[in-house]
Amino acid sequence: MAQTQLNFVQMGPKTGDLVVFIHGFAGDLTGWGNLQVGLSSSLRSVAFDLPGHGGSLAYPHECNAMVAAKAILADLEALGERRVHLVGHSLGGAVATLMGFKQPELVASLTLLAPGGFGPEINHTLLRHYAKARDVEQIHILLEQFFGWDFDVPKSLAEHVATFRQTPGALEAVQATADAILDGKGQKCLPTAQLASFSCPVKVIWGTQDRVLPTRQSHKLPGLVATHVFEGVGHMPHLECAREVLALIRQNVAAGQ
Repeated sequence: MAQTQLNFVQMGPKTGDLVVFIHGFAGDLTGWGNLQVGLSSSLRSVAFDLPGHGGSLAYPHECNAMVAAKAILADLEALGERRVHLVGHSLGGAVATLMGFKQPELVASLTLLAPGGFGPEINHTLLRHYAKARDVEQIHILLEQFFGWDFDVPKSLAEHVATFRQTPGALEAVQATADAILDGKGQKCLPTAQLASFSCPVKVIWGTQDRVLPTRQSHKLPGLVATHVFEGVGHMPHLECAREVLALIRQNVAAGQ
């Protein structure tokens, strides 16, 4: 087996279909823990830390969707995986989509949570402020804007982020990533019309209170793409309505088998 480059965590059975979780900007693989545990009784899964994030901080710091897609594709090849179910959030959604464009034969299903690159609008001000935040209180205030208005963001989440940013090079890495994914006041767009050519099932999940990427970016996708919009949910559906997201992932995996 070839050497992998990114940090990852595996759960579930030793054999069978593999679900690959890809986190978003300035996150890490721990955000998928509840979904990995939820799948573990019947499906194996792996969650990666993107380059310059979490346990993959030693990887080149500047991380955009293409850099991350190539890194994960290389690691999946190193692990001997030939067919996987991709689940990507935000930047990770753009990464998963690019993986599908580059190697469609690899992707058994595609589940995208508030994916990046589906329209030019992005809350660039929030992302740039968040990329510079160091202390727990500041991080906590900014994190609240990633969630729906009624969601109580746990202080422990902000503490986790602040602790990581004390690691040498971590703050510089997240700022470099912000510069890499933002295009001035917007973001670069993926050719979403090409999703119609995918032979695998595609689901897109969004929240009506997303203050990072507007929900309307899900409105004009190809008709074969199943779109699920949750009322009162912000940019973090895997944390805000985890049970429903888990059910939709299971549906997509079953459809792609």
